Amino acid sequence: MHHAPVVVHRIFPSGGRQVTLRTAVGEEPLGVARSDEDVIEFLRRAGMPDPDEAVLGGADLVEWDSDTPHVYEADPPTDDLP
Repeated sequence: MHHAPVVVHRIFPSGGRQVTLRTAVGEEPLGVARSDEDVIEFLRRAGMPDPDEAVLGGADLVEWDSDTPHVYEADPPTDDLP
């Protein structure tokens, strides 16, 4: 089973997504992203070649966990009250 080296985790209730890098010894936290630009910057700092392509190009280098890719804000609560 293939595991992407970068994981963009589920959206926090307050917004933003934890980004981690899979290594031989586990997952290294890179930061909390609030945009694709944040993810690209984290990957650039981690030394990934061509981080723009990794995030925006649909490469198999990034796993988007649980939520829609490229979305960083939680859906606002819906009130069914009249």
